[in-house]
Amino acid sequence: MLLSALLASAQDESLTISGSVDAYYKYDFSGYKDDAGLGNIPTSFANEQNSVSLGMINLILGKTVGKASFVGDVSFGPRGQYQSLLNGHDGNTFNIQNLYMSYAFTDKFSMTAGFMGTFVGYEIISPTGNFNYSTSYLFSAGPFQNAGIKAQYEFSDKVGLMVGLFNDWNVYQDFNGVSDFGAQLRLSPVEGWDAYINFLDGHETGMIFDLTTSYQITDAFKLGLNAADFAAEGEDAGGYQGGALYAQYGFTDAFALGARGEYFKYKDMGSGADMIEGNSVFGLTLSANVKAGPLTVIPELRFDNNSEEVFFKNTDLDLSKSASQFSLALVYAF
Repeated sequence: MLLSALLASAQDESLTISGSVDAYYKYDFSGYKDDAGLGNIPTSFANEQNSVSLGMINLILGKTVGKASFVGDVSFGPRGQYQSLLNGHDGNTFNIQNLYMSYAFTDKFSMTAGFMGTFVGYEIISPTGNFNYSTSYLFSAGPFQNAGIKAQYEFSDKVGLMVGLFNDWNVYQDFNGVSDFGAQLRLSPVEGWDAYINFLDGHETGMIFDLTTSYQITDAFKLGLNAADFAAEGEDAGGYQGGALYAQYGFTDAFALGARGEYFKYKDMGSGADMIEGNSVFGLTLSANVKAGPLTVIPELRFDNNSEEVFFKNTDLDLSKSASQFSLALVYAF
């Protein structure tokens, strides 16, 4: 009887299907593009110059039966292909974004194992989770996914703690073995304000401290902050540090404006005559979100200024400290 009841319960639970598709046009005002057709600003995704380009189709499957659940998240398309290359795989247009299973032992305590979107940072891979379409330097430099096992305990609606053991960043098969320890402390002091203090340390990669917080000040106005410091493994191995401030204001349910201001600096590497001085960059991104049901149109202007001449200011390959671009993206969530 018990087995029959369990089977009936499993059959009653429905499989959820969700995801998104996205495409965009981007123009770098310098007119520059390299041999691969890419423009100046070297952050993740949406780099093709003067081209109507595809993002990806993101397909997410999920199911919960009793206390057990799973999520399978895959992507197809250039955005997924770029992610596959960053994750050290063969760069095909298919990429696993998430593949994990969870079990809720109680209302407060759960455990999850598999390949999971990272708990570090403010922005995520899927364009539906970000207000801006282009991504920050902090997003591009930090981890994208963590494969491992983690435990989550919710002390109250104001405090939660996660601890876990993980592979090295972004790989779901790590031949070096489990190498990283991670933890996240969640604080929710008042309604609408959440803060996450994140820590990840690995003997192969290095140590990162990260703060991610957002505050829905009013129904229309939201502020967010991401700050991080990463020290690569090894003496004088370098790393990065930086912060990004996000502000968004919703004028109506269908129209919102937002800005992202970011400072990002690479740490010095080496010593003596071999020292490489870390350069820094400041970026300002202005975006609008125009919604028509599940479709979001994102027109965006971006201005980046580097401490060194690393950008191309024209097609003659003259160097400049600054770069700017316009993009128009379509994101459809289902």
